[in-house]
Amino acid sequence: MLVLLSSFVVVALAEMGDKTQLIAFALASRFRRGWVVMLGILIATLVNHGLASSLGVLIASQVPETALKWGLALGFLAFGVWTLFPDRITAPQGRQRWGPLATTIVVFFLAEMGDKTQLATVALGARFRAPVAVTIGTTLGMLAADGLAVLAGARLAHLVPMRLMRALAAALFFAFGLAAIASAWMAG
Repeated sequence: MLVLLSSFVVVALAEMGDKTQLIAFALASRFRRGWVVMLGILIATLVNHGLASSLGVLIASQVPETALKWGLALGFLAFGVWTLFPDRITAPQGRQRWGPLATTIVVFFLAEMGDKTQLATVALGARFRAPVAVTIGTTLGMLAADGLAVLAGARLAHLVPMRLMRALAAALFFAFGLAAIASAWMAG
């Protein structure tokens, strides 16, 4: 349950103001079919984060324990710093040839490649070595954050300042980083 909850909270907070949340808002605005966009986000995220958490477990099995702990610590601290700076996107240009579901799946999957939430999923997979629980937790976190963008749209920015959400996400990454440092220090 800790793995699921940690994965959910890390990604839900990190996704606030992230480019993929902005893309979710843009796709929902463009297609005006929120549930179809949410289904596309679900499919893209399950595949993307399933691969990412599995990669994390693979890395954890190949890297010496002490090096893994220090790498995770530095990675989480880097994610914390990265989270403090908002992402920006440019709207896709041109006419779409695919429908809203296929467009959302492809655009969202590609936008997640190398994104901080995908890299955090790799790190969570390596830390917890539970790819299914990490994938479920991070996917639910993405759906929660992106669901707000899809369903609430611009009103969200008036209710919860994005600076506050980024600060909370960064604090959580820093806490994971410090916990990993303590673990590495005690093991080393």
